[in-house]
Amino acid sequence: MKRMLLALALSALSAPAWAFPVTVDSCGKPVTFEAAPKRAVIQDINMSEMAFALHLQSSMVGVSGITGWYKLDDAFKKQLGSIPELAPKYPTLENLIAAEPDFFFAGWNYGMKPGGEVTPDTLAPHGIKTLELTESCIHLDKNRPAATMDLLYGDMEKLGKIFDKEEEANTLISGWKTELAAIKTKIGDKSGTRVFLYDSGEDKPFTAGKFAIPTAMISEAGGTNIMADLDTSWGTTSWETVATRNPEFLVLLDYQDDAGYQKLLDFLKSHPAMKETDAVKNNRFVALRYAELTPGPANIEAIAKMAKAMHPEAF
Repeated sequence: MKRMLLALALSALSAPAWAFPVTVDSCGKPVTFEAAPKRAVIQDINMSEMAFALHLQSSMVGVSGITGWYKLDDAFKKQLGSIPELAPKYPTLENLIAAEPDFFFAGWNYGMKPGGEVTPDTLAPHGIKTLELTESCIHLDKNRPAATMDLLYGDMEKLGKIFDKEEEANTLISGWKTELAAIKTKIGDKSGTRVFLYDSGEDKPFTAGKFAIPTAMISEAGGTNIMADLDTSWGTTSWETVATRNPEFLVLLDYQDDAGYQKLLDFLKSHPAMKETDAVKNNRFVALRYAELTPGPANIEAIAKMAKAMHPEAF
């Protein structure tokens, strides 16, 4: 009997942390993995940073959709190392097949378009399994819950399961939750600041709506997204609507091009309606990078930046 118990104990110690096969949800559909992917392609800077956070570089054969839009800092370049970029913006089916991947992490309007050339259905015949970014599922299914930080936590959990890194993913998520709890404690009852996120656009502003993660981030930072009733993730509204709701604070998306966020601020200061809003009159804003405002590890530090800029007296 003792020998049997010892054998069972040794067997438990030698067993992998997560037993395959594993099944995860991807936009409402189950995707099953018999083993961890060995030739992954990751779309976009934010999803690449999720992969880097789990140290998945040795399982990656490419990234896509990065240099066509963003300037890369030294930290990202160091983490990317020699992993090649297959396409500077959206990859073609040919781009992907040539790399012989077994996994693609992307999203709708994050590397894939409904009805487009690259979709989970078009990749499946080539042996490529797809994990869809949860924030982007709204483009397929309008009956989604409003954005919460679970958009980040859930996708990190899925990556952890898929790549047999569940413990590492859970450790990261636990740490992030601790950081956000500390921010909330500092803010206390100083919440509800009216916030408008300005991404781009002059005729109509492009912004974050009900299903985009910045709405959850703004809430975590002690604010309220004035466009939280916009029934999409990212979309356009009217300047009249924004001005009428009179934001007290701005989040400006800094694409880090030649003019950066300054061109957005200059435009708002010259706009006949927006220049009269409290946020513009009082010059209250924070500029954040794309990777900080799309689901990814950079969200946590971005929330801290927003909270400190909105409620400097609390920090």
